[in-house]
This record gives sequence, C-alpha cells and structure tokens, in this order.
Amino acid sequence: MHLISIPERGAVMKVKGACHCGAITFGAEINPDHVAVCHCTDCQSMASAPFRTMVITPEASFQLNSGRLKNYIKRTAQSGNLRELTFCDQCSTQVYATSVGDEGSRMLALRVGTLDVRADLKPSRQIWCQSRLGWLDDLTSIPGQERQ
Repeated sequence: MHLISIPERGAVMKVKGACHCGAITFGAEINPDHVAVCHCTDCQSMASAPFRTMVITPEASFQLNSGRLKNYIKRTAQSGNLRELTFCDQCSTQVYATSVGDEGSRMLALRVGTLDVRADLKPSRQIWCQSRLGWLDDLTSIPGQERQ
C-alpha cells in the first residue's frame, strides 16, 4: 500500500467502520474525493485480491471505539518504504496502513471495505498501475449472478 499525497483536505465526511467480526469499531473523517485503488503487488498479496481500495485520512481524525488493533511492519514495501499494517486482533481484518514513525501526524489509508458507506465511495484514482492485472478490463464481459 502506498499513500497518496493530498494537497488539501477539501470536503469532509464522517464515517464509521468495523472489522468483519465486529470487535473493532471506529470513526474517522475522510474526503470522499480521495478514494483510490492500489494495484501494487503488496496490496494484491495482502488483500488476497487483484487490488485494494482505500481512502486517506489524517491519523488525528481516526478514533478507535472498540477492540484492539494489532500491527505488522512490512519490512520493505514495493515503494521501498517501511509500512505499518493494522489489523483486528480477532478476525485479522485489515483496518488501515500507514508509514512507520511520526505517530500522531501520519496519514492513514483506511480500507474502504471496512466503512459503513463503502457503496458511496467511488474511486477517483488508480495507483501502481504497472502491476495492474490485465484481465480487470474484461470483468463486465464475464457473466454474473446476483447470489450464489
């Protein structure tokens, strides 16, 4: 995961989030225009998926309401930087990633899948497209079904 520089915060939206098991609950303030898809190989591996969707927020706006977070330091991310990945200590849902050090002034990359308004958060940018899987362009041509 790689942070996106945000020149200004712009519109702010209050969101709530939770991990899969519900042990972690949190609140944050985000700018819905700063949602991004990351195609880096680290995000593909950590998400067990072809990409990860995130939204950047200042660490100061993140409020943990319940549960305990567990940290994992990715020794060298694809960018060459150390990355702190933060999970629920019960179900292992990843909540956010951030830089290592400078606690309190960091930017957090919240995982959009943990947010209550995820359906409303359309990405406005894609990063690390050099690692993007080619078949993603063809998803609309693959038959789908509403439920299984």
